[in-house]
Amino acid sequence: MKNLLTPFVLFLFLSLICASSFGQSVMIVEKPKSNEIKITPIEHATAVLEWNEITIYIDPVGGAQAFANQKLPDLILVTDIHGDHFSLETIQELDTHKAKIMVPQAVADKMPQEFTPQIDVLHNGDSKERYGITVEAVPMYNLRKEALKFHTKGRGNGYVLDIDGQRLYFSGDTEDIPEMRALKNIDKAFVCMNLPYTMNVYSAADAVLEFQPKEIYPYHYRGRPNVSDVKMFKTIVNNGNPNIKVVQLDWYPNDDF
Repeated sequence: MKNLLTPFVLFLFLSLICASSFGQSVMIVEKPKSNEIKITPIEHATAVLEWNEITIYIDPVGGAQAFANQKLPDLILVTDIHGDHFSLETIQELDTHKAKIMVPQAVADKMPQEFTPQIDVLHNGDSKERYGITVEAVPMYNLRKEALKFHTKGRGNGYVLDIDGQRLYFSGDTEDIPEMRALKNIDKAFVCMNLPYTMNVYSAADAVLEFQPKEIYPYHYRGRPNVSDVKMFKTIVNNGNPNIKVVQLDWYPNDDF
């Protein structure tokens, strides 16, 4: 047996030397980390998350064409009844046969009975696990007197998703409420900043500096007609805490500015 192995070992050794002499190298392919989360902005408040073969749609609007290049959803989260967050037409156009749909009661009340078996109603403070992902509904509402008509406390949900130990926060439509400021251990935060419906960049930045996520994604930053100054938001955040990474994605791909 020893005599048989020796030529084989020698052959392998010489092969490696030859490969090296001709400039060849052995390519090592790393498998993607199981906890990697792919984030695709669609537009404004709409996003797609992918993790471990699970696809999540956040506030799907824009019709089925907006998701033409996306995988079918396993989980759909809707934050509120307004048209930039909830589009019944879009949900009806999409192939949602395998999807669970998490919504506040106000949204559930607007969905036809055909979706009832798919719906999980979450109130502020509720949580639900689907596909190994825990979703917690958190408050989202206005504080300013002149804006109280837009988002009343308890009607809509922000969401905190626990995905393989990573915590992602989607604010929905809200101001810098105490419940946001009290968030803990957030890895990625998606925070709105558009007047008159939510808050300005100064309030948003001040809240972010209080709950200190590892990464902050400004989204939902266009109102009517104003566009929030996300560069100013980044400056305020980084001046206050340079360890918070501000990530700017293209939330408005169809606009010129």
